[in-house]
Amino acid sequence: MSGVDTPSLNLRELFEVKGSVLSLELLTPGVSLDRECLDPDISSPGLALAGFVRRFPAGRMQVFGETEMTYLASLEPEPRADHLATFFRQDIPAAFITKGIAPDEDLLSAASERGVPVFRSFLSTKEFYGRVKPYLEHALAPSTTVHGSLADVYGVGLLFVGRSGIGKSECVLDLVERGHRLVADDLVVASKRGNDVLIGRGHELQRHHMEIRGGGIIDIFALFGVRATRQQKRIEVVVQLEEWDDTRAYDRTGLDREETEILGVRIPKVTIPLNPGKNITVISEVVAMNHLLRYTKGTDSAAEFDRRLRGTLLAVQEYLEEDYE
Repeated sequence: MSGVDTPSLNLRELFEVKGSVLSLELLTPGVSLDRECLDPDISSPGLALAGFVRRFPAGRMQVFGETEMTYLASLEPEPRADHLATFFRQDIPAAFITKGIAPDEDLLSAASERGVPVFRSFLSTKEFYGRVKPYLEHALAPSTTVHGSLADVYGVGLLFVGRSGIGKSECVLDLVERGHRLVADDLVVASKRGNDVLIGRGHELQRHHMEIRGGGIIDIFALFGVRATRQQKRIEVVVQLEEWDDTRAYDRTGLDREETEILGVRIPKVTIPLNPGKNITVISEVVAMNHLLRYTKGTDSAAEFDRRLRGTLLAVQEYLEEDYE
């Protein structure tokens, strides 16, 4: 896994890409839009408009709704100018005014003096938040690249990892031929959404191409059609492929579960040792189905078998202890 990428969002890009969807109008044309935003959260000014900025969230874009604008309108000109000057001295990439409300000149002047662009949206505050937050979370999600292959198997995202040439691509190709779907091969871009969700996708230039050693580069979409690919998928299980090692004791029951960590998210991990004749494709399907069984129905096959076995052994033990002959 490579290092974590810290993405940033250029305000000009935000305005050009989402200006229509967010119904944006730039109110400070003299202020440069070549500013970067790093924080995917966006919030309302709150007490900062009253001058209390001790706990102000630096680097976060701010939204002025009807409540904030009504409060500013209720102030006398001098204290309003002072509060706005204090507010815009904070680290604010941009400010938005919702519901199409026209700001007074004090707000625009204070923002322009600090180089903070101000946009007006004709959406309601609730609708504005609903549209901008998913975009910011996507654009500013921490990400990293993983050397592996990602496939959608029965709706479960299996990330195959292992040394170069061990057979990750061949395994995924066999899964595709059996009706499953390729997400990315060789290079998987993993991004974190929320606290514990990892979304994997392929590089834009790579698309759904795959390198098969001896066969060259193939286009899965062209060969198998739209049913064989998808743009992105949640990474739910990591499948580690490795050569069989006679000196290693492999887990045979599934009770000793492994985990690995990507971007701080713990992911279940299954290690599959390779030896001649082993059907890795079928095993991969079983891994996906077992994951579905565990997380949709709460059924843990290994734990259930262990419970029944212990119950049987306990009954035998009690019988033998009571046999006094």
